[in-house]
Amino acid sequence: MEAATRWRRETGRTELRVPYTYVAPEEWGAAGGYPLGRWIADLRRYYAAGTLEAKRVVELEALGMVWSAWETAWAEGLAVAKEWASVHGHFLPPTAAAWGDGFPIGVWAKNQRAAARKALVNAERRAAGEVGVSGVGELSESRLDALDAIDPAWCPAWGIDWQRGFHLTLMHVRSDGALPVRAGDVLVQGEDLGAWTAAQRAGWDKLTPAQQWMLDSVLGLEPEDETELAPVRRTQADRWTTHLAAARQFHTRERHLTVPRKHVEQMDDGTEIKLGGWLDNTRRRADKLTPERRAELDELGMRW
Repeated sequence: MEAATRWRRETGRTELRVPYTYVAPEEWGAAGGYPLGRWIADLRRYYAAGTLEAKRVVELEALGMVWSAWETAWAEGLAVAKEWASVHGHFLPPTAAAWGDGFPIGVWAKNQRAAARKALVNAERRAAGEVGVSGVGELSESRLDALDAIDPAWCPAWGIDWQRGFHLTLMHVRSDGALPVRAGDVLVQGEDLGAWTAAQRAGWDKLTPAQQWMLDSVLGLEPEDETELAPVRRTQADRWTTHLAAARQFHTRERHLTVPRKHVEQMDDGTEIKLGGWLDNTRRRADKLTPERRAELDELGMRW
């Protein structure tokens, strides 16, 4: 009780909604180190079983005890959801996401979506005239409204990863950013937006009409055309020319061609050439090179 009283005073809370893992700080004197969260959870079980003395019930209720662990878990989850959304601009957390003191907000959100979808399916079954449909596991209308108020798109009809990619891309564009179209262009909240948009264009026919409409009307994305779907294959001669140009650039800058095995040469057009690996491979097949190609490398001081 001393730890519970101190917790209320220190936090300014009006109810004893203490996280299960909470342990009183050592500086709280005699109450320091006490597993307050676990103690309160035990009290709820005693209360539910009818074994908690009436006078203790009165004392605890005077401190703002919340007897329903279910309601407490929901309230804590909703509070974390609001905080997470205020920071990220949406409530579409990855399943592995944690927040605050390690609260598993990603798993919590996943469970709420499952309950919301079950409520929707059951509502359709009842509307079709089916009787005896159990409401166990459904998300209540009031809780659904509370989550909708945080983010109306928190429970999409399609995958949560798709919705998060769409939202982050939209926010990037609305912040005067260019629409990312290549992998690595833009990274936001751990999501590669260029890779995401490229995947939508490539897999356009697998999307629902609603998703296609959102991509087209909101982001201005279109499916890949035939020329993009059939890229021109580079010939062996093209690859030789490209790598030789990288070797010449390196030689002009460094005045030698002793290139580390893992060296990558950055060309003027932004292309990255794995020059070190190419030179090593070229040495191993030197006996297969034409005299012209050996001569081109000899001019750069190639060490065979």
